[in-house]
This record gives sequence, structure tokens and C-alpha cells, in this order.
Amino acid sequence: MNSTDVFVVGGGPAGLAMAIAARQRGLRATVADGMRPPIDKACGEGLMPDGLTALEKLGLQVSVAEAYPFRGIRFLSHSLSAEALFPEGAHGLAARRTVLHRVMLERASQVGADLRWGAVVSEISSDGVRVGKEFIRARWIIGADGSNSRVRRWAGLEACYRPRLRYAFRRHYRVSPWTDHMEVHWGTRCQGYATAVSDEQVCVALASHDPKLRLEYGLEDLPWLKKRLKNAEPVSTERGAVTGNRRLKRVWCGNVALIGDAAGTVDAITGEGLGLAFSQAVALAEYIEAGDLAPYQRIHDQLALRPLLMARLMLTLDGRPRLQDRTLQAFRRRPEIFRRLLALHLGSLPPQKLVWDGLTLGWGLLTA
Repeated sequence: MNSTDVFVVGGGPAGLAMAIAARQRGLRATVADGMRPPIDKACGEGLMPDGLTALEKLGLQVSVAEAYPFRGIRFLSHSLSAEALFPEGAHGLAARRTVLHRVMLERASQVGADLRWGAVVSEISSDGVRVGKEFIRARWIIGADGSNSRVRRWAGLEACYRPRLRYAFRRHYRVSPWTDHMEVHWGTRCQGYATAVSDEQVCVALASHDPKLRLEYGLEDLPWLKKRLKNAEPVSTERGAVTGNRRLKRVWCGNVALIGDAAGTVDAITGEGLGLAFSQAVALAEYIEAGDLAPYQRIHDQLALRPLLMARLMLTLDGRPRLQDRTLQAFRRRPEIFRRLLALHLGSLPPQKLVWDGLTLGWGLLTA
């Protein structure tokens, strides 16, 4: 009968990160996924600086030859724009999801994780998991199987606070990058996100509360972005996913723990989903090695707090054109506000600064 220390259900970036983190601590790790690589998913494909730091803790780097660095964030509305650079020495990196998955798969194989593709998990118990007709004993079971996690349901961890969900669609276009910033385009019905992923491709995503608002129609609300894409060739199929803030009341029970989207989500507007999963994996591996999952709940909540709060702050602009314009005017008039909010977003400044900068932004809006 097969056995392992850590059995990970789900072979996306979160699951592979968990397997790598476990192997770094000398634990046997098995990953099972019903799909086969490379696994793609609708997402903005940008890794913020703190996400890159978490990735490096796993011994991973994405080659710039297969990605595109960005130096900051730019907000745009119908008539205004404002931008802020990351703190000195920091940068983000955008790469196709399939590229990231391949790099992580290679790293997981290198450190000796047992990777089982096309393998469907049908049951978990306190002793292990059932994969097809095979039962694999496992001391720890990790659910990394996405926002519709079966592991979460099997473990009785579905209870959550009221979610704030939206719908997102993503596509890639063959076009030369026009900026070294990640762009957030504010419209009346939606937000658009544009991030270069190579010297000749840009990833464009759109998020709104309307599940039927696909890219073709959403870009009508963002004519300045649509103009950038004029005559650009689509090079990938349009993919959709649910995004938004969803916080679970518990992320572990017995010998089962959740990471990534299975453990709750943060809105795509933060760009922190992947980085959050990587940080969760590093922390969870430490508690697994110690034989006690209880501290994971606290560190999980701490890691998610900043992205959740920043998502709520940014989404106060959603569907409010006048507030969007006044905010961008304030950012242009007081650029240090935008820089400091971005530093807060990345964890470079303590959360207590959010109160002061929130008051400063409020004053800026009144005087813009």
C-alpha cells in the first residue's frame, strides 16, 4: 500500500508550491490532479514584488526571456491617468500561466515530489485518500483544488463570511507592449487590466458584476484600451472565472488544510492571488513539519488581511465615475499618496499607515 507524508489534491501553482515547500523540509509529497499539464486558468498573470519574493523562497525564478517585468501600477479612466512606481529596487513580473506552471512543475520534479497527472481523487479520510482504485495513506491532506474545492466540502470547511464576487474574462493579444506598468482601466460597468507578458504579447482581463459582460462588449466601456488593441491579433481563447473576496471561517480541520483559492479568494484587482498562495504554502509546510496545523489559521488570516482590505479600498471606485476622476486627480496632485498606498499594498509599510494615508487620500479628494 502506498503512503506519503503530504498528499496535495490539485496540481496548479498552489498545489505545486505546497509540494515544493514540503520537500524543502524533507517531507514526502504527492500531488494528484485530474488534468494534465500545462494547466491554464483565467487570471491576470502578473506577480507583484511580494509574490516574487515568496516564489524565490521556493527556489523558483521565472526567466525574463519568458516573461515581462513591470515597474509599477497605472490607473486610467476616460480622461485621466495616474501612476506609481514600486518601492526602490522592487519590480513585478508577468508571465503566461502555462509558462509559470511549467517552471513550477520542473521545480517540483527536481526536488522529488511524486506528481500524478490524470489522477482523480474521489475520497479523503483521516487515513489518506482514494485515487481511482488505489488508496494512498497520508498523514496530511492539503486541498489546493481551486475555488470549487471538493476537499473543502469533504472536510466540512465550507462556512464563509458573505462573499463579494465578480466575473472575470481573459485573453492574450499579439501587440507590442506600450508601457512597463500594470494598467488598471476604470469604466462605468467594469475594470480592465492590461499586462505585457512578453515582448510581443499583452494579457487583457476584464472584471465586472455581470456574468455576461465578455471582453468584446466590455471593451466598449473602455474605448481608450480598445484603441490600443486595434488590429491586434488574439492569440488565445477567451477564458472566464469567478473572482472576488471570499473569506472562510476555518481553513483546517484535523489533518486537512486548504491553500490557494480553495482557502478563500482575493479579488483579481489586487494582483495578489498567486503570491498569497505561495506564502501560504511556505507557512503551512513549517506547521506540518512541527506536526500542528492549529497556528496555520492565524497566519493564513494575517496573510490575507492586507489584500482583502486593499481590494475593498480599490473597489470603492467600482461603478463611480466621478469618484474615479476625483481619486485620479488626487493621485496626480499628490503622487506620494499613490506611492504610499502601493507600498502598503505590497507590505512595505505597516498596516497602521493605512489609516493615516486613508485620511490623507480623503483630504486629497476634497481638495482635488
